[in-house]
Amino acid sequence: MVTGMDEVFIIEARAIVEGLKLAWLEGHKQVELNCDNGMLIDTICNGFAPISNVAEVRLIHEWYIKDWKVTFRHVGRGCNKVADCLAKLAVGRVNQVVSFLKPPQHVL
Repeated sequence: MVTGMDEVFIIEARAIVEGLKLAWLEGHKQVELNCDNGMLIDTICNGFAPISNVAEVRLIHEWYIKDWKVTFRHVGRGCNKVADCLAKLAVGRVNQVVSFLKPPQHVL
């Protein structure tokens, strides 16, 4: 399956929305969100999220303005190896939240 860059952008934005929802529902009041998609982080951090034509990006803004502190940070793909490893462990679990109480041994 070939995925276009616009689809990757939307998929990553949707993942951020779901992560923010989960953090909110668990009662967290301070969240740092790391993402390797520089364009998405730029869109959010430079104030373009509320006027984006991408619904998921507008949803990120709606979650961001709630009564909590959310920090967005761009991390390079090379620094994102643990996240990539965890994502590969969750392959095949589409539309499911996969939670690790302890990190798997091979990512430590």
